Amino acid sequence: MKVKVLYKLVTLGLVFSLGTPVAAQADEADARRILKSMSDYVGAQTALSFEYDAILEVTTKEDQVLALASSGSVTLNRPNKIHVTRAGGFADVEMLFDGETLTLLGKNHNIYTQLEVPGTIDHLVDELKNTYNRPLPAADLLLSGSYDELMRDVIDVKDLGSGVIGGVECDFLAFRTEDVDWQIWIAQGERPYPCRYVITTKHLANAPQYAVQTRAWKTGAEVATDDFEFKNPTNADKVKLEDLKGTGALPDHFKKGDTE
Repeated sequence: MKVKVLYKLVTLGLVFSLGTPVAAQADEADARRILKSMSDYVGAQTALSFEYDAILEVTTKEDQVLALASSGSVTLNRPNKIHVTRAGGFADVEMLFDGETLTLLGKNHNIYTQLEVPGTIDHLVDELKNTYNRPLPAADLLLSGSYDELMRDVIDVKDLGSGVIGGVECDFLAFRTEDVDWQIWIAQGERPYPCRYVITTKHLANAPQYAVQTRAWKTGAEVATDDFEFKNPTNADKVKLEDLKGTGALPDHFKKGDTE
């Protein structure tokens, strides 16, 4: 009798874990559809703004996981204007892009630098990530066609039902690639904006995460007016990019190891 009961429990566990092939395919199709609706909605907004809280986890050589917290705001006007702020215990940064010139202001040291990066927001996102190693918060979600970028190299897709983020009911989706697992919570209803986005690195010790949670989403006429030009109200000193202290993702006294 005990063997039969155990067999039934194991069988039920497998059914719960794996589901039927048809159900799994339906869940994957729903997840892709929901993610595409988010991408289409965000990409169609000519003006949007939101506030965010972010947690960047780093692992020390002693295998201790440290969580670096920051908050900020994003305002953009497509196709080529964006204003981003980020404040944490070690950095207070403001970034403005007017379609031609990118300004990075380190408020803690009252210094700034400027780079000529003419083009769209999509082009700026690529340049910041690939050329300058200064990715924007949740940048993948801001691209005009974020679906293709998000789904690049994805090998597993799951629709995990619903969840609540900041009082907003969301669809909860999970995706996997060879290198990272990522999850996203997307607001249900006519405005399917991303409420929470979590990336887990699979091949580093302790699987550190980057998480960003958004709030106060506004679009169209709701977005406050912004000219996206740097005025230098504090008479900050202009420096070269390599001398722009206090604006990186990590505190200046942190030293990266051999594996990032």
